[in-house]
Amino acid sequence: MDKTKAPTIVTAAVIERDGFLLVARRLEGSHMGGFWEFPGGKCEPGESAEACLAREIVEELGAIATVHEEIFRTTYAYADRVLDLRFFRCDLTSEPRPLLGQEIRWVASHELRTLSFPPADSELVARLAPSP
Repeated sequence: MDKTKAPTIVTAAVIERDGFLLVARRLEGSHMGGFWEFPGGKCEPGESAEACLAREIVEELGAIATVHEEIFRTTYAYADRVLDLRFFRCDLTSEPRPLLGQEIRWVASHELRTLSFPPADSELVARLAPSP
């Protein structure tokens, strides 16, 4: 197997509060920089998906997350990498802060379709955002 194409396990948090979802803009210079995403990141070797997501929320948003069930999973192949992307429903126990300089925003589900998300997120965005 080509090790450069082995899937990278990536987790993402679907955080809803008062009918709004938390999204973050990827930093310029990063893979898919400038696109909006659900907060999360890559798993470390030997790390569970749930532990990865809890760690990433602390690192990116300075908040403690309660990670609930996996609500969607997809494998997506970009030209330079393959992602095993796992989305979990999460709750935060504190207010998120953009610790990495990224923009964060709470959006209504119908607003998701107005933002540019990476192609790997498109199926979940379609499920979460009502059709016009």
